[in-house]
Amino acid sequence: MERRKFIQSMFAATAVAAIATPTTIFAEEAKKKTAKKGPNDMTFDEAVKAITEGKEVKDSDKIKLTVPEIAENGAVVPVKVEVDYPMTEKESVTAIHILNTANGNARCADVMLTPANDKAYFATRVKLSKTQEVVALVALSDGSFIKAGKSVKVTIGGCG
Repeated sequence: MERRKFIQSMFAATAVAAIATPTTIFAEEAKKKTAKKGPNDMTFDEAVKAITEGKEVKDSDKIKLTVPEIAENGAVVPVKVEVDYPMTEKESVTAIHILNTANGNARCADVMLTPANDKAYFATRVKLSKTQEVVALVALSDGSFIKAGKSVKVTIGGCG
């Protein structure tokens, strides 16, 4: 009779281990996926808050954001930003920030400008992991912020 109880307890222990082990493994993998990979990893909302320090951001038609509607390769997506704003000592664009809405790190580029630049213009290439929106966030000399965004369909991801 003791042998039978021993075998039953072994089957019970094996069943508990079979149920608990995959759950633990899946939980650890989920943590790895959501864990930040580096100190600069932040969501789009976190990036906007870090740049603006919580100030209001208004949509603006003064920003001409040029990105392709469809990017065949997400590793090299061309982005051009031109801001129709005076570049004088009293009024100027002080920074252009290129952000994305779906990568692990939302910040693609930060460019600081002065009135000596004469024109608020910037062009670069960014990596996009999947279809998402690219946003140009512009800081003005009066402390306000404006933005413009466009969606880019990515056919081959560029981030890995």
